Amino acid sequence: MRAFELREKEEMVGEDLREKVRERYAGVARAVRDAGEDGGTSCCGPSCCGPESGALEVDMTGGSYSEAERRELPRLAADASLGCGNPVALASLSPGEVVLDLGSGGGIDVLLSARRVAPGGKAYGLDMTDEMLTLARENREKAGAENVEFLKGEIEAIPLPDGHVDVVISNCVINLSADKKRVLGEASRVLKPGGRFAVSDVVFLGDKDALPAEILRKVELWTGCVAGALARSEYEALLAEVGFEDISVEVTHTYPPELVDGLGGPEDVEALVASAFVRARKPE
Repeated sequence: MRAFELREKEEMVGEDLREKVRERYAGVARAVRDAGEDGGTSCCGPSCCGPESGALEVDMTGGSYSEAERRELPRLAADASLGCGNPVALASLSPGEVVLDLGSGGGIDVLLSARRVAPGGKAYGLDMTDEMLTLARENREKAGAENVEFLKGEIEAIPLPDGHVDVVISNCVINLSADKKRVLGEASRVLKPGGRFAVSDVVFLGDKDALPAEILRKVELWTGCVAGALARSEYEALLAEVGFEDISVEVTHTYPPELVDGLGGPEDVEALVASAFVRARKPE
């Protein structure tokens, strides 16, 4: 197959995946808004990062958000979180800094960040899903956060100028992209020299070949935060390739073999999937 034909095929696969992810997260936003403040629907708890049907009761967040942090926010911001960690705690934000959240969803990490960079700082949230952006902007108004801006766009093409932010955060979103190298390159581009990359994401601890190829190809697994994950070594290599340094991938908690078994994987597979804090720095 000629090079341009291969690129065209890859772009078609990536666009199809993007639409599946968009549909999935639009549905979550609608469900949260329909449930309202007293509806009791929460995606910070079990199974929200699982497939839409047959989801397992697995808490991908690992209890990362404290009760004090939840009380800082409108309830619907926390309800719409589909993360696997707490990148705000990881990022060590300071007043006056500018922070960007890739795939900001209902705005939980943006709103938490906005409080920590005030006064003088700003928090951006970037999301491609209209329904999530609507929910996030409503949450911004409820929180009275004046130093917050939500942008529509894709994490593979960040609509901000070069060297604009001090910190890039993300919560279980980069694994959903079909072009992770481009995402990491864009993160580096918008960071100031010396800027920090601090994300929570899902990683494979071992060899992804332990799972059958047909399992990894299932789109519902991509939208469920599992099959799109990189191996830890792959993540480190891609960050280095786009120019980051001081790279580390710290596992915060692993998921039981039943997570893979329940998705149609082999019954004897050991725990391969984990949440991790991924840190790196753009050179000065």
